[in-house]
Amino acid sequence: MNLNFSDYSANQRYHLMTQTIIPRPIAWALTDSNNGSFNLAPFSYFTAVSSAPPILMLSVGKKPNGDNKDTLVNVINSKKIVIHIASEQHAQLVTQTAATLTHGESELTNTKLTTTEFSGFSLPRLSQCDIAYGCELFEIKELGDVPQSLIFVEVKHVYINDSVTDIIVDDHGKERIKVHADLIKPLSRLGGGEYASITAPFTMIRPQ
Repeated sequence: MNLNFSDYSANQRYHLMTQTIIPRPIAWALTDSNNGSFNLAPFSYFTAVSSAPPILMLSVGKKPNGDNKDTLVNVINSKKIVIHIASEQHAQLVTQTAATLTHGESELTNTKLTTTEFSGFSLPRLSQCDIAYGCELFEIKELGDVPQSLIFVEVKHVYINDSVTDIIVDDHGKERIKVHADLIKPLSRLGGGEYASITAPFTMIRPQ
């Protein structure tokens, strides 16, 4: 099967891309709605793009009615966001927080998710997640006619649960933090309503 993308609508291309670019990590993004509540939403158009500076990117579309999604509105207003890495046990909650709500209505209200202080950062983080990035807005770029908003954020603080880490010594005698993916059990996105978890990680040595 060889497909010419120009023969397909934007919606059809979306479905083809999300079923073939797999697996995709999920940014479970918490932002301040500026009314005493927090917005929480998942985005699978998400990746790291740079380490110097440490930049993450998530791509945000529009609400069904064409309005900007709350995550974009809140990031523009507050310049802050906390991006969590969800575990496979959170799959139902991740899906639940994808629902479109009225701006200012919090996804946390109808879930068992709780927040806790994020040391060194102005926003809280989810208590249930092993990894959280406290980020500040770096840049927003818009693509396409709709448009799609690419939100670039700079990592300022990282929380990693001590229970999923070890300290190891590398070949140069330097200590490093080892994060165990098999303990985190990160949730990934596939196509349609499909999600996936990781199997047993394996190690391969890169050539010099």
